[in-house]
Amino acid sequence: MPYITTKDDTRIYYKDWGNPNGQPIVFSHGWPLNSDNFENQMFFLGQQGYRTIAHDRRGHGRSSQPWFGHDMDTYADDLLVLFEHLDLKNVMMVGHSTGGGEVIRFCARHGTSRVSKAVLIDAVPPHLVLSPNSPHGIPLAVFDNIRASMLKNRAQLFLDIPSGPFFNYNLPNVTASQGLIESWHSQGLMCGFKAAYDCIKAFSETDFTADMKKLKIPVLLLHGTADQMVPIDASARQGIKLLKYGTLKEYPGAPHGTPNILIDEVNADLLAFAKK
Repeated sequence: MPYITTKDDTRIYYKDWGNPNGQPIVFSHGWPLNSDNFENQMFFLGQQGYRTIAHDRRGHGRSSQPWFGHDMDTYADDLLVLFEHLDLKNVMMVGHSTGGGEVIRFCARHGTSRVSKAVLIDAVPPHLVLSPNSPHGIPLAVFDNIRASMLKNRAQLFLDIPSGPFFNYNLPNVTASQGLIESWHSQGLMCGFKAAYDCIKAFSETDFTADMKKLKIPVLLLHGTADQMVPIDASARQGIKLLKYGTLKEYPGAPHGTPNILIDEVNADLLAFAKK
């Protein structure tokens, strides 16, 4: 399996699919998942002639499980190593949930000389936790409770999330997929405990407001209006106001896991944006 090694000797696993000469599309996954969660999109776009690349964030999936570095700056720095290792240019970046924060921080921290456009799917920016600057955010106590639940019984928590709010299976008239629940659970348990614990702070408390204001590339925001994990009023509907060249598309009634639930719609929107 292919790996890169970062400056602190963390090994990062990545996939490199599709046409090696095609335009690269780089995917950043959400918490506490890994690159497997984007396989439908990678396979589809690879079939369309694109080069599709996704990594397992440090501490997640098949990557190393270091004690340190579970913050947005380090995530962005790790991703830069991958860009440089593969000499990627004219990249379309795609980030889901936490991965959307990673995309925004990467572009703000390292510039967009290698990036032509970006897509944020159900993503955490600009600032997920409730604060004076984020009046529609989620109270910090909610994230404290997630951390407490991890310490008590991580295995059960990582069943409860996909069985409930991640895919909206806790709502009436929504048919659950046991396969999706088990896939989420298995990916989550592959994540190192420290990485999963620390990443909760990274995705919830990082303020991406200044980062989003810096961007001068086209950014497409895709977000479900019934997202219980990253409510659209706290994220995409605020983020679109900060982007110079932003476009927001809302999926009515859709949950947080739109890449898994609305596969055809998300794939079509990614392809259309890539072709622009």
